[in-house]
Amino acid sequence: MDLVTLDDVPLGRLLVVAGHVTSQRWNRFLAEEHGLTQAGMVALLTLAQHGALPHRTVAERCFVRPATLTGIIDTLERDGLVQRQRDETDRRSVRLALTDDGHARAATLTALLRARDPLTPVDADPAKAAVIREFLLAVIARADQPTSIPEVPTC
Repeated sequence: MDLVTLDDVPLGRLLVVAGHVTSQRWNRFLAEEHGLTQAGMVALLTLAQHGALPHRTVAERCFVRPATLTGIIDTLERDGLVQRQRDETDRRSVRLALTDDGHARAATLTALLRARDPLTPVDADPAKAAVIREFLLAVIARADQPTSIPEVPTC
C-alpha cells in the first residue's frame, strides 16, 4: 500500500482504511491459525465467559440474529468446539456449551487477546497509545449519535 497517497486523506477516512486493513489481517490470522471466523471467535469467547447459554442469549451477546448464529454454531459444532444441548426445563430451547476442545481454543484466544502486543511502533509508546485509545473510545462512544457519522469522501 502506497501510504504517500494517504497523506491528505481526512482522519475519518484513514480510520476506515485502518479498520479495514486490520480487520482483513485479523480475519486471515484467525482462519489460518485457529480455523475460526471473527463471528466464531466471538461466540466461543461468549460461551467461555458466561458458560452454557440459550441460543437466543448467545445471539444477543454476539450482536447477531438467532438465524445468523445458527450457521456459526453449525461450523463450531462440526469442528468439535461447541455442542447443542436440549434444555431440560424447556425442550424447545437449545443451550449452547463449549466442549473441552472449545474451552482450550477459547483459553488460547483469550491469552492472545490479553497479550496486548503493539500493532505499530507508534502505539508501542505508552503516551501515544493512551492518546490513540482516547480517540478510538471517543469515536466508538459517538457511534450511537445520528449526526456523528460525517460524510466520508471516497478514494
